[in-house]
Amino acid sequence: MKKKIAMLLTAVMVSGLLGGCAGEDVIVPLNEMKVTKYVTLGEYTGLQVSVTESSVKQEEWDTLVEQVYYGNITAENGGIMDRPVENGDTVNIAFEGKLDGVAFEGGTSDAFELIIGSNSFIAGFEEGLVGVMPGETVDLDLTFPEGYKSEELAGQDVVFTVTVHYIVPVEMQDSVVAGFGAGEFSNIEELRQYVYDYLDYYAQSSNTSGLNNAILEAFMASCEFKEIPAALIEEYGNKIRQDMESAAASTGMDADTYTSYYYGTDLDTYVNDYAEEYVKQSVAYQAVANAQGLNVSEEELNEILTEYAQSGGYASVEEFMTANPRDDYYDIFMMNKVNEFLTENAVISYN
Repeated sequence: MKKKIAMLLTAVMVSGLLGGCAGEDVIVPLNEMKVTKYVTLGEYTGLQVSVTESSVKQEEWDTLVEQVYYGNITAENGGIMDRPVENGDTVNIAFEGKLDGVAFEGGTSDAFELIIGSNSFIAGFEEGLVGVMPGETVDLDLTFPEGYKSEELAGQDVVFTVTVHYIVPVEMQDSVVAGFGAGEFSNIEELRQYVYDYLDYYAQSSNTSGLNNAILEAFMASCEFKEIPAALIEEYGNKIRQDMESAAASTGMDADTYTSYYYGTDLDTYVNDYAEEYVKQSVAYQAVANAQGLNVSEEELNEILTEYAQSGGYASVEEFMTANPRDDYYDIFMMNKVNEFLTENAVISYN
């Protein structure tokens, strides 16, 4: 939970901005900056936005329920163990293939699901498992075809040692679900609801993200920006870099790997591409906050920080705030208030 909150804050917690009077540059918090030096707001109420809504698709739902169910089948819970393998069965097996007594590459698996009769393996492999009881191990003397893709194996005699763990059942059963539900669900109906809630959560998150992006795009298009000082962009870029490095460290990644994984680019490119845009977004949001009385008071900030600390499992607000200055938290909560205001006053159409 702590990492989740930290990652949510990282994307926008970028303060310590450069402001001050003409000819004099000083570091000031965002809410003290003379933002009108950099932005002229357009008409930001009544923004026209169009978004596509995500929803839970029946096929996606059914597929994930099956994946969860069958992914938790074991020999002890749900696997068929009391009859031999028949043609058409799906079996969970372990196997090791050896050429002249030496295991060959790609010929080993500890848990592989195979449909008997699918001809997925070389001739004789699947046929050799028909009649085998779950829990038994057999050696299959087989020959790879002459035209096999691996020259090393083409035409070679090999031995596959195969253990049938269990036969995968066709029908789902409540008793099996109860065996792996860990208190979250105890029957198929509850499993289905659990999976639906999971998919719906991410669908709604996608909808929120899509709406926020559409609002931001429309809002930024309504603003007119004056030239942003290079020093301000550099200061902002340094903060972004620090936050990304901190977020990367919390996941055990280096910063380049982290930004590549989450944003599709290396750290330097990410910082260079987005520092100026982040500056513009921040000063524009602050301008709206100033105009609409949406700045975060000390009392509000204390209440929100206390709530975040408690929900995140931190011992105190001070522990929660260890990684970032207080002004950083002001910024994100101010931006949340402005975003809510823009959304409430937007004209939204859904596709």
